[in-house]
Amino acid sequence: MSDAETQIKQTIEGNDVVLFMKGTKDMPQCGFSSRVAGVLNFMGVAFADINVLADDDIRQGIKDFSDWPTIPQLYVKGEFIGGCDIVTEMTLSGELDKLFEDKGVAYSKEAADKIRAANA
Repeated sequence: MSDAETQIKQTIEGNDVVLFMKGTKDMPQCGFSSRVAGVLNFMGVAFADINVLADDDIRQGIKDFSDWPTIPQLYVKGEFIGGCDIVTEMTLSGELDKLFEDKGVAYSKEAADKIRAANA
């Protein structure tokens, strides 16, 4: 196992919610990362943000780890959820709420409802 793979595994296991993204939750560096971080921030979800632009080994390593070619990548309680399109669809359908409830992750149901209302 490479150093990057070990670091990725430890990060995913050590945090309930992890977003591997371009930039940080406070300063995203791409629109897709910004959208997913924005949804999580708006819904009040505590999450670890890993800036893949800061480390090429992590940037490539997370793609290999998940066998998913794009960034951002969201993990909840060790489970790979998906990228921007999947997280957006899950937010709008209510599946993300159910996932957070099932996994015991705190979030604002009211904020999630506001996102859905704004996109109806």
